[in-house]
Amino acid sequence: MIDPGSDSWNYVAAMFSYEFLGGGVEYDTIERIHRGEIDDWVQALTQSGLFERAAVSQIADSWRAAPRELFDMLVLDADEMTARRCALAWSSLDRLAPLARLG
Repeated sequence: MIDPGSDSWNYVAAMFSYEFLGGGVEYDTIERIHRGEIDDWVQALTQSGLFERAAVSQIADSWRAAPRELFDMLVLDADEMTARRCALAWSSLDRLAPLARLG
C-alpha cells in the first residue's frame, strides 16, 4: 500500500489526476481500473523516469492488490461532481462484480 502522505503518492497523484479534471473521465476507464487492468498507468510511471524500478514495482503491486488506490489518486483533484459521479460508478461496479464472476 502506498502511504497517502508520502512524496511518491503525491507525485503519482499529480501525474494522473489531470485525466479526471473537468469531468473528462470515461466509464470504461473506471471499469478497467476496477477489473485491475493497470498496465497503462504502470507503463506511464515507468516511462516518466521519475521513479526507480523498485518504486514502480511496489506501486504496481499495491494497485494490483487494491485497484481502488489508483482510482482514489485519479479523482483526487477532480471537481466535486466528477468525484461523486466516479464514486457512484465505482460503487455500482462493486455491486456488479460478484455477478460478473458467475457469468
